[in-house]
Amino acid sequence: MSLTLPDTDIRVPYADLLSFTTRVFRDRGVPAARAAAAATALLYGDLHGLGSHGLANLRRLYLPLFDTGRCDPVAEPAVVRDTGPAAVVDAGTALGLWAATEAMELAAGKAGDHGIGLVSVRGGTHFGCAGHHAAVAAARGMIGVVASNCGGQRIARPPGGAVAMLGTNPLSVAAPAQPDRPFVLDMSTTVVPTGRIRAAARAGEAVPDGWLADEQGRPVTDPAAFDRGEAHLRWLGGDPETGAYKGFGLALAVELLAAALSGAALGPAPAALDGDGGPHGRDDDIGYLVLAIAPETLRPGGGFAAAAGTMFGALLDCPPAAGAGAIRYPGWLEAERAAAHRKSGVPLPRDVYEDLLATGLPR
Repeated sequence: MSLTLPDTDIRVPYADLLSFTTRVFRDRGVPAARAAAAATALLYGDLHGLGSHGLANLRRLYLPLFDTGRCDPVAEPAVVRDTGPAAVVDAGTALGLWAATEAMELAAGKAGDHGIGLVSVRGGTHFGCAGHHAAVAAARGMIGVVASNCGGQRIARPPGGAVAMLGTNPLSVAAPAQPDRPFVLDMSTTVVPTGRIRAAARAGEAVPDGWLADEQGRPVTDPAAFDRGEAHLRWLGGDPETGAYKGFGLALAVELLAAALSGAALGPAPAALDGDGGPHGRDDDIGYLVLAIAPETLRPGGGFAAAAGTMFGALLDCPPAAGAGAIRYPGWLEAERAAAHRKSGVPLPRDVYEDLLATGLPR
């Protein structure tokens, strides 16, 4: 394995990381094809420059799911209701990294038959980057939508509330845009996901004002304060006066679509009221909404593809303000990073690399 060693990051060939991660999941009992799909989903984060949702979570998050029995390595998700264009799936605590991809593949197949495919999943586990699963539809020329709650884990408080009631509740929309540069919106409904906070803490870096606040609502820039229980995560929009209810409202919309619809565990539930103000509960029985739309059903003859090309092309041609860089849409820079990292190796922070060595990554 050839490595380049900059001052901060270590670059490892993507193929080596994929082989290693696949083997780790196979060693936990995951069947070969699904282990490879899970590894691909997990590495999507590191490959696209979203390391907070990548290999940093292998030992911290995913392997403990197997070791504590909270994830069944040989689970076979069951379709419990199928109406043709829509289905309800019980994931049976399958590893979300592959189960969410399979749910999107099922949704895309339905969209091919009916123009739209909706799969509502309960009994899920953490699935990594929502954008990876939404992009499965985009690669087929479709629009993909993925929303997920955090099961019974509560991380964020309602605006003005004293108890954490909701998760970060990610939402992603992906679609074809420009060649090799799909549109991929992948966002938490809090200002950032917890992974970004913990990545900053591992790096010893301060976080910007607006990510965290203390009990009095004052900005906190020490990311380690979050896991010490001295700071809580804020919603998109910041304060109620500047739009926090928009992020909070989006989180509730995700909760309805992903969990209430599928029958998964709810964040806002009576058990949430027993919290002490900080994060509590566990991310078990996560719910996903997975939606695929075949646009040519609504706009045949290439109408959608042409409109999307015009739309995103016009954005790219927007002149930048003084001192600003070129205008790009969500997914563009991530695709550029992925292409570069496939050639030069995937950059890993030294602590993550050392963690992987401890898990068996060859030097």
